[in-house]
Amino acid sequence: MRDPANAEFALLLTHDIDRPYKTYQSLYYALTGGGNATRAHHLSTLRPDSNPYWQFPAIRSLESSLGVRSAFYALSEQRLFRDRPPREWLSKDGWMRYAGRYRLSDPRIRQLLRELDAGGWEVGLHGSFESYRRPELLQQEKEAVEDVLDAPVTGCRQHHLNLDPPDTWRYQRALGLQYDASLGSSDTYGFQHGYGVKRPFDDEFVVFPLTIMEQALPDPGTDFERAWAACLDVLDEAADAGAVMSVLWHPRTFSEREFPGHARLYERLVKAALDCGAWVGAPATFYEEAGLSDPTVDW
Repeated sequence: MRDPANAEFALLLTHDIDRPYKTYQSLYYALTGGGNATRAHHLSTLRPDSNPYWQFPAIRSLESSLGVRSAFYALSEQRLFRDRPPREWLSKDGWMRYAGRYRLSDPRIRQLLRELDAGGWEVGLHGSFESYRRPELLQQEKEAVEDVLDAPVTGCRQHHLNLDPPDTWRYQRALGLQYDASLGSSDTYGFQHGYGVKRPFDDEFVVFPLTIMEQALPDPGTDFERAWAACLDVLDEAADAGAVMSVLWHPRTFSEREFPGHARLYERLVKAALDCGAWVGAPATFYEEAGLSDPTVDW
């Protein structure tokens, strides 16, 4: 891995663990798709013996082959029928936000997070839908992830990119987090918040703006070259500006059958960044290697 001081720019790799198990949401993906045709294939793998969303071995294998590591943000979301008011039990928003989520008590999830951590990947906190404005909830969730790892968590991204700045960042900093990666958009891509890291309190706490979420790009399953051209434009801009850019690919999108072209696009993006002389890796590692704990360091 390159020394950040000698890199042309930085590419931070991240994955939000939202839904590692495929359940009823396949109907949503099958019936929606923007300007694309209905994706009935999402229903074809809705079987008890099939779980195409569990793509962690594929991601680890791909990143290992490229000599990079990324961050995985673990979510401890509220339960629809236990924690939410009855008026939400039959609502679309209630089901999409709170139903069908995994639990950090799930032995398979616990083993996954521990294996990621042991293998050099960063495991961070994916703050739940309401935790951006509820510091006591955010603290409980951070402690839950730390209980799995038996180690401190240093980075966070809020679910749905929910933010109430600067209060959310103040809550995160008070819990001992070093950075937040929530500032960005799920609908558009590019450098909407400048080229460098942000220091909202002029101290060691930093914000890494999100440059690309995979769903904001043209669909690589229907027009791969157009999706790649969008990524290449951002890479070229990052190299010209010496920027810190970050990308988010949800683990489920590495399923070629479910989300054609997404894994190939991610691989091509990482390879191109490495070829351009970028530092590529997880945000927490970049934070450490770039010396960002020193408020005078500018990136």
